[in-house]
Amino acid sequence: MPFIDVTLGSGRSPEQVRALIHELTEAAHRAVGAPLANIRVVIREVDPAHWAAGDVTTEERNARQKDAG
Repeated sequence: MPFIDVTLGSGRSPEQVRALIHELTEAAHRAVGAPLANIRVVIREVDPAHWAAGDVTTEERNARQKDAG
């Protein structure tokens, strides 16, 4: 039973999240032949203020890009 765990920055539409679930499920089905009913997908959305790389949060990075643009 494949279990796919995805962490994303929040802000995507419900339709985008649903499309991601669909595409991941189909990919696992094609790649390993698992029955669709046995494939599990979990999407975790993280607030941009709670996600950082290089000691800069996504929220801070987005603000800097907006100010520079």
